[in-house]
Amino acid sequence: MTSARRTLIDPESTPFYHIINRCVRRAFLCGEDKLTGKSFEHRRGWIVDKIKALSAIFCIDVCAYAVMNNHYHLVLKMDLDRTNSLSNREIIELWCKVTKGHDVATKYMNGDTLIEGERLLLDGLLAEWHERLSSISCT
Repeated sequence: MTSARRTLIDPESTPFYHIINRCVRRAFLCGEDKLTGKSFEHRRGWIVDKIKALSAIFCIDVCAYAVMNNHYHLVLKMDLDRTNSLSNREIIELWCKVTKGHDVATKYMNGDTLIEGERLLLDGLLAEWHERLSSISCT
């Protein structure tokens, strides 16, 4: 039986992890389906581009990758030094590259004064986003 990543990953033990993601039901990620003759090779470039884009945002380095016909492999290294050096502004900037962010974060980035409730909300968001930007076990 499989286990959740959050129970398997401990960056203090090792920052390196081998990740595999597979397609199911005879689905093709890339390559040519010999039964139907359909080619899915154009997807390989999409996947490689997405891997590069996400590695530039998250505090996770891609050491190696392989995109196969129905699955891909990644060797990842959690960059704890980069994670620990992120400022609040950097966390918000990075997070907003993958999501729309939050109104309170936008207000903070614009230099507007935050009331106490907004400050508490922002602190919670920053903690959550910081964890997500630096962990391969968060979903």
